[in-house]
Amino acid sequence: MPDDIARWLAEHARPLTTPAPGAPADDLKPLGRSLEGARIVGLGESTHGTAEFFRLKHRIVEFLVREEGFTTLAMEAGESAARALDAYVRYGVGDPVRLVARLGFWTWRTQEMVDLVEWLRAHNRDLPEGRRVRFVGIDPQHSADSVEAVTSFLRANAPGREEDARALEVLIHARPGSIPDPEQALRRCAEEVARHLADRADADDDLVEHARILVRAADLVTRSLDQSAGEESVYAVRDRAMADAVARLVDADPAARVMVWAHNGHIAKGTYGNGVAALGSRLRERYGERYYALALLFGKGSFLARRGGDLQAPPVRHRIGTGTRSVEARFAGAVKGDYYVDLRATAPWLHAPQAQRSFGAAVPRFSYRFHTAPLVPARDYDGIAFVARSTCPHPVDPVGE
Repeated sequence: MPDDIARWLAEHARPLTTPAPGAPADDLKPLGRSLEGARIVGLGESTHGTAEFFRLKHRIVEFLVREEGFTTLAMEAGESAARALDAYVRYGVGDPVRLVARLGFWTWRTQEMVDLVEWLRAHNRDLPEGRRVRFVGIDPQHSADSVEAVTSFLRANAPGREEDARALEVLIHARPGSIPDPEQALRRCAEEVARHLADRADADDDLVEHARILVRAADLVTRSLDQSAGEESVYAVRDRAMADAVARLVDADPAARVMVWAHNGHIAKGTYGNGVAALGSRLRERYGERYYALALLFGKGSFLARRGGDLQAPPVRHRIGTGTRSVEARFAGAVKGDYYVDLRATAPWLHAPQAQRSFGAAVPRFSYRFHTAPLVPARDYDGIAFVARSTCPHPVDPVGE
């Protein structure tokens, strides 16, 4: 089987000349042909802390916007704070470094992400409103901006809802599954507030949307962390919420074409963990071949991740060699350099179980080197962009943070 994989890759791999943004896009044309008819492309990553993934996805975003007519970048980032970053991308409002930092995830606080945001702003600057690319967060986490908007309005204009305002403030610091409640009293409170604001003439559309974000945030924090809870678990609810957020973008505008930036585990067409349906599997079920899942893998090198379970610790550098157990080792051995391959073809190995590397925002202290996740290439992804060497991105901190 390994020899069959190597021969197939040698025949089907399409070289990528560079991950650097701004380079000529001729080598991305095969990807463009693969996306014919697609309205949504998932842009995955096997780590959140690889500089080459940031740069290559930046370059792919440039290509998809300029040459393929994609209209929206939807990120695995907080819905709430992303609204302010969208105002920068479309209208130049605010400081991009500070706005990126406020997305709520250390993973995006990099110079590479700031570079992408600044490119989006430069692209939009001289375009008419209807042609400007949007930046949208699809994750219900980190809803402080929405809490502030809703509770401020309630205190100023609905004095009888002071108790609701106090209840919703817990969402500023709550994490997914941190307030488990089968009765979901907090979500029901948020739903009542959202209905109240939707009925008020003095509550604008932006405020009502902030209230709806709080409904989704409350749903997430009150769910169980036990994966055996199935569709009621935090993991299923989060991916379902992200898929619904993408669907709202697509269904609201027949011309919309959406780029979804998230971990490989989310953009995959299958399941992860204890059978949790991934964001990508929900999009494939809803949109069929109009959803294309592109995973990003790397051969060897370094990446950033938090070490262990400390959610406040800064990310640190981790290193890993090519190894022999993963599909990445076969990719590295078959074709030199960086390349793209479309997986929608007939070959036995594409439908056979493999192992892939998968590192989240945090990894175990030592055993991460041996961690792999199951993979059936054609079932899980439509294409793979392979980067031979990974290096760490460059963290940024805004003044005063």
